[in-house]
Amino acid sequence: METGRYIAVLVILSLVPKSLSKSIIQISSENHRSAASDPISDGRRSRNAEDLYCDSWRFSVEINDAGTWRQIPARCQEYVKEYMTGDRFWSDSDVAAGCALAFANTVEVTGNGKDAWIFDIDETLLSNVPYYAAHGFGSETFDENSFDEWVDTAEAPALPASLKLYKEVQQMGFTIFLLTGRDESQRNATVKNLLFAGYRNWERLILRGPSDLGKPAIVYKSEKRKELEDEGYTIHGSSGDQWSDLSGFSTASRSFKLPNPMYYIA
Repeated sequence: METGRYIAVLVILSLVPKSLSKSIIQISSENHRSAASDPISDGRRSRNAEDLYCDSWRFSVEINDAGTWRQIPARCQEYVKEYMTGDRFWSDSDVAAGCALAFANTVEVTGNGKDAWIFDIDETLLSNVPYYAAHGFGSETFDENSFDEWVDTAEAPALPASLKLYKEVQQMGFTIFLLTGRDESQRNATVKNLLFAGYRNWERLILRGPSDLGKPAIVYKSEKRKELEDEGYTIHGSSGDQWSDLSGFSTASRSFKLPNPMYYIA
């Protein structure tokens, strides 16, 4: 039936003068655009248009179409706030962790301690939402000093989906490495925070040393993964909230990106 209708429409259009059929097509296109963009008196369509734009912007960020970016669009501050503090974020995180666990179940862990899983820390194991709630959820210029003060409090909560995944892959026999962009001066606060949030028994916590300072994250993390491979580890899985956590060289067999529309790290 649908094929028949399609053919019938083509036949009808073929009988219409070209000038008229062109007008019909133009009118349809213009009406479509105006329906999507024109605000109405109660503001609902305008609000929906903003949400639609910000949802599409977030999608482009997550799949890395947006490339390098510095701050969230000002018009999306409320959207990002609602996303990061709402059910959608928790659901997206649960699905990402579920996919990672499904893959982990397919790996034949050798039992020799060389089957590795790498976790990033910020916005992967620990949530800095309490900090970003006071700083516009990414709409403000990043202030390294104030963020370092937040790190020193060691109060960032665990991301529940990540904590569950962490414990599951650990029980399966994976050796866990924590690879973070934080530097060595923050080791004590980071360990304290991880323990406070419920993480235990990782093999190694890797932070930036003096020779790593200033390196792009994608280079620094690739180099650290290569060092693990040179030690004989097989990196089966990697979890992070930034593409720079997961890309580059010496990548994991499978990488899993957690949602984060608040900031971008190259």
